[in-house]
Amino acid sequence: MNHRTKTPCEIFFGQTLETIRPVKRCPVIFNEKKEVLLFKHTYRQHAWSLPGGYLKSGEHPKEALEREIKEESGLVVSVDESLKTRTDRDSSRLDMCYVGVFIGGEFTPSHEVSEYGFFSQDKIPLLRSNQVFLIEAARQQKMVK
Repeated sequence: MNHRTKTPCEIFFGQTLETIRPVKRCPVIFNEKKEVLLFKHTYRQHAWSLPGGYLKSGEHPKEALEREIKEESGLVVSVDESLKTRTDRDSSRLDMCYVGVFIGGEFTPSHEVSEYGFFSQDKIPLLRSNQVFLIEAARQQKMVK
């Protein structure tokens, strides 16, 4: 039996930090044609969006993104560069955004992702405006390097 003292956060929320998910990650992943990877999520209002998810306790954001994309789709990516860190004022969540590249893998649908696609700038489907901003920022960052 574990008799450790609960942290103030555990006392307040009644949960461990492993179940509280205040940090979300979102990658902008490009293929060799400079097309952006989008997932068709089964649970979002805007069906198409950037991949993403939440950190597990003790996980580095880059590793978490690579793991999450592999788990949700079977695709393998390399998350390489930090793009932007921002706060979501509505939910008090921290968003950590990165830029990466597609490596390979075979797509397998999951309960969260029904389809995937790589889209050129002129063929991107309807997305939330903050995701359009991130894609453009990632394109600009890639052009500078």
